[in-house]
This record gives sequence, structure tokens and C-alpha cells, in this order.
Amino acid sequence: MRSDSMIIPAQFRGPIESGNGGYVCGRLASHLPGCAAVRLKAPPPLETELRVQASDSEAQLLQQSRVIAEAKVAELELSPPARPSFAEAREAAKSFAGFTRHPFPQCFVCGPERAAGDGLRIFPGPIGSEPVVAAPWIPDKALANGSGRIHEEYLWAALDCPGYFAVVPMLESGKAAVLGEMCARMDAAVEPNTNYVVTGWSLGQEGRKRYAGSAIFSATGHVVAMAEATWIEVSGSVSASE
Repeated sequence: MRSDSMIIPAQFRGPIESGNGGYVCGRLASHLPGCAAVRLKAPPPLETELRVQASDSEAQLLQQSRVIAEAKVAELELSPPARPSFAEAREAAKSFAGFTRHPFPQCFVCGPERAAGDGLRIFPGPIGSEPVVAAPWIPDKALANGSGRIHEEYLWAALDCPGYFAVVPMLESGKAAVLGEMCARMDAAVEPNTNYVVTGWSLGQEGRKRYAGSAIFSATGHVVAMAEATWIEVSGSVSASE
């Protein structure tokens, strides 16, 4: 069993006081080889020293004895809907529901209150009449590692929120949801200052659980990363100022 420490900087928040779920899942998944499934057990605290315990097939994120998240090696097979073009995704983003009402407007991924270079500013809007959303994404060079490739935790983050906006009809109902579990697979390297399209789509609903798929496409139409997520509906309404 390997042990390591982790701190989630406030920059990578989702809700104002906890880490963006996709980013945190990606950080924990980095301790495992290949595709991983991560279950969030508690809101990941910011600016707090956490402990990671990992084997070759499983990992835990702990705050003292409290389990924040659990991860395991997994497999993922998904068939994404047809990829919209970059121009279509850019047009869809103009109708991003979060511009009108957003549960977490300072979210690292989709928060409209985050400036360029500070947040990812991925704003997924509806494509056609199906429960599918899309957004353009040009990764900032600040997200790259020493090899000039985007760190994988940022790909997990980019896959997070598009699934949310595909399955949670905020404008109609004022509902919100939190990420419960996410399984993601990285298929190719992502480079900075390059055009990508991120999509999210519904995989169904069961009670308070909503299931979503998401994918990142290259300019040539190839899937470079994909994820399946379980979102759990929470009580309370959403307002533009939350």
C-alpha cells in the first residue's frame, strides 16, 4: 500500500467550499493505472491536507479517518452521440443555462464568474432537441505538464460538468445535483491552444439518481476522453446568485 498527501487548492472548487468533483476524481485516479471509477463519499475540502492510500487496483482519499473518495481500476465502454462541429458547439454555448441560473457560478469548470485562465470556462449548451449538450474548449497552456500535454485531472474536470447540464433541467425546475460517482477513460493526449469539443448526454434516471455520459472530441472527430457519471439530485432551489 502506497501513501501520499494531497491538497485541493481553492482555485479548483466546484461548490464554493469544496473541490470540483471531476478534478478531485482525476487527482485520485492518477494513483491508479488506466481507466478508473471514483466514488465521492463526502464533499472534498479545500486547502486541507488529505491523505491518499493506494494499491495497484484501489485508492482512497482520506481526511484523517474520514473517507472522502474511493477509486478502483475499471473498464468503460460508451457510444457517444455524433460529434457536433466546433462551430456548432460554439453556437450551442451561447444558450448555456448557467448564464441565467447557476448552482455554483464559481465552479472551476463551468462557472461564468471565473476569468479566462483561472477556470476552464466550458459552457455546454443544448444541441438539437435531444438531451445532449456541447461546448467548445481550447485548453490553456497553463494546464500542460512538462511534456506539453494537458494534465489528466483537467480532462476529468472537463468531462464533469457537461454531463450535469445534460441531465439536470435547472431552468425548468430550479433543481441541482452533486456528483456521486465518475468513471473515466483517457484515450489520447490533449494539447493546449487546440480546438476540442466537449459533449454531455443523458443515460437515464432512477429516483434521485441521474446518469450521464460525456466525451472530449478532437478537431478530427476522434474521442480523446470519455466518462460515465452518476449525479444525485439535492434539495433546494437554484438562483442566479448562488
